[in-house]
Amino acid sequence: MNTLPPDYKPSETEEYMNENQLAYFRKKLTDWKNDLLKGTDTTLQDLKETSLNEADPNDRASAETDQYLELRTRDRARKLIKKIDEALARIDNGTYGYCEETGEPIGLGRLEARPVTTLSIEAQERHERKEKTHNG
Repeated sequence: MNTLPPDYKPSETEEYMNENQLAYFRKKLTDWKNDLLKGTDTTLQDLKETSLNEADPNDRASAETDQYLELRTRDRARKLIKKIDEALARIDNGTYGYCEETGEPIGLGRLEARPVTTLSIEAQERHERKEKTHNG
């Protein structure tokens, strides 16, 4: 297991997806997942504690809306956790950082911004153009 210096940042001058970069993205993804899981635990606790037995219909409607929005947020978090797990699996199998369509490097900047991405910018743009054509 590789130990990273606390101030390590991937650099374009290094070999792409070297041991340090993989360790860096593994930590970034794992920390993100842990934060999402903590949020899920908090949501579940809040939902258990929140009463929908409000006497005032407006208060009850407001509480129901809040719960609905919170559950939608948690559903997005659940889907994101799945993508994070898939990215961690790609790190394990050696395909992380490479476009699933072209096999080309995705690039450090794009991975820094969206560590769960599976497509290079070019492949993503092609995908979006194709989607517009079919949905347009």
